[in-house]
Amino acid sequence: MATNDRWQQYLDAGRAWTEMTRKQAESVVQDLVKAGDLQQKRAKKAVDELMERSRKNADELRKIVRHEIQSQVSSLGIATKEDLARLERKLTKSTAAKSAPKKASAAKKASATPAAAEG
Repeated sequence: MATNDRWQQYLDAGRAWTEMTRKQAESVVQDLVKAGDLQQKRAKKAVDELMERSRKNADELRKIVRHEIQSQVSSLGIATKEDLARLERKLTKSTAAKSAPKKASAAKKASATPAAAEG
């Protein structure tokens, strides 16, 4: 149970840095201004910086999660869309190659039959 609580704390901390709203950023900055750690004239820029940092963190987290999912799926041996498309192209070429000689020989038989009938 303690492990789940710790895991939830990690998730909450990550959310704070990846899903920050402008209102939350403004609240953080106002607290810094009140504490004297930030000058009022820099407040707007600090809010913008927090919002940009939050956006970048969210993008980075998405990349990490996407990479990990791809890695896990790859290790399971599950076919990707590209794998299926490649197989489909291969089967289409193979089927076309096998049916091409049959069509050619059928055309030869068809053209030979009228000539034999005339003679």
